[in-house]
Amino acid sequence: MFSPEEYLDLDHTDHRKLFENVTYVWDALKQVASYLQFRLKPAIEGRMIGKPFISGAVFVGRGTTVEQGAMIKGPAWIGEDCEVRNGCYIRENVVVGNGVVLGNSCEFKNCIILDEAEVPHFSYVGDSILGFKSHLGAGAILSNVRLDRGEVVVRGQSTAIATGLRKFGAILGDRAEIGCNAVLSPGSLVGRNTLIHPGTQFRGIVPANSVVKNQRALEIVPRA
Repeated sequence: MFSPEEYLDLDHTDHRKLFENVTYVWDALKQVASYLQFRLKPAIEGRMIGKPFISGAVFVGRGTTVEQGAMIKGPAWIGEDCEVRNGCYIRENVVVGNGVVLGNSCEFKNCIILDEAEVPHFSYVGDSILGFKSHLGAGAILSNVRLDRGEVVVRGQSTAIATGLRKFGAILGDRAEIGCNAVLSPGSLVGRNTLIHPGTQFRGIVPANSVVKNQRALEIVPRA
């Protein structure tokens, strides 16, 4: 239960070693720092537009474009054919696959992003894993710290698993779609091919092939 294979097609990442010998999918987050320390070979093989800020140990693959105004603070490993757009902030221990969009006013920290995921506008992705072709709508937030700063626990209807992590955002399965301005609270797991409606505040576990609806009623009255 909650294994990497349940959420992620590891054929769509060059970093499947992060998921070897882990019990739960989120355990891979505990290995990002050491993985980059021992395996990252810094190089800039992509195209820089203007003068983006890049510091520390950073690899940028071929065909990737990093626009002026982006900030990358290593260690960070960014694959091939990605877009790192103006205003993007990447700060330490980030592993990004191929064909990924990292957008304007988005922040990434201690996360793993599989191939062809898209985070194009105004989002926060901290201590999270994004599956193949997953997508965050504008303003979607993956919150990674409890208000009481306690250990994050994954909770379902009959499940409560302590993660050993004080910071843990969300797991998005392959092709998961998160609507604009949705907020996922710490310890959320979203199955493959699942949609979460815009403006939803969610915490918990969603099975694959589901839709999380937000049906708050609106009232329209005559203007006085």
